Amino acid sequence: MIPNRHVAAELLADRLEHYKGQKGVVLAIPRGGVPVAAPIARRLGMPLDVIVSKKIGHPANPEFAIGAVSLEDVEVDKRTDVPAEYIQAEVTRIKTSLRQKYKLFMGDRQPVDMRDRIVIIVDDGIATGKTLLSTVNMARHKQPRKIIVAVPVAPRAAIKQFETIVDEVVCLLVPPMFQAVGQFYQEFEQVSDEEVIRLLRQESQV
Repeated sequence: MIPNRHVAAELLADRLEHYKGQKGVVLAIPRGGVPVAAPIARRLGMPLDVIVSKKIGHPANPEFAIGAVSLEDVEVDKRTDVPAEYIQAEVTRIKTSLRQKYKLFMGDRQPVDMRDRIVIIVDDGIATGKTLLSTVNMARHKQPRKIIVAVPVAPRAAIKQFETIVDEVVCLLVPPMFQAVGQFYQEFEQVSDEEVIRLLRQESQV
């Protein structure tokens, strides 16, 4: 059991200490990943950035993802039979929403250039892994030197999947019976936009 996100952050930072001082960036998945990522970025002396992305839902079932969009990239399942016009309209709509979200979180700061950097992607846990997978794919397009996934808790199947596609996976807990991320935290409150903004601004002034 993990006490809270802050303790998880410090324990993950211990495991990532050997990257201290190297050219890297800590990339948080908001909102829950930001309180975990901020102390890690501080300890390693790396800039903290966020990646905002959103799934493209199937027109017949919005919960079923047929792709994902970030500020600069689009990933679409090549096997989908959804019309290109629908996908294009969704991409345009989602990108507008993501630009507003990124500006809310980061103000006028530009995203950190990931080229030739160690990219440490942080969330507060992995459930299905779909958001994280799209984040990894999008980060890879930026030609980083290395991609590391750092999370407090994840199911074994997800760890095995990510171990095959990134350079390193750092995870504190891999429970045999997994239902939801929150069940392995003593405290697991919702993270507000205000908390995310406070942490990101705090790190930008360090």
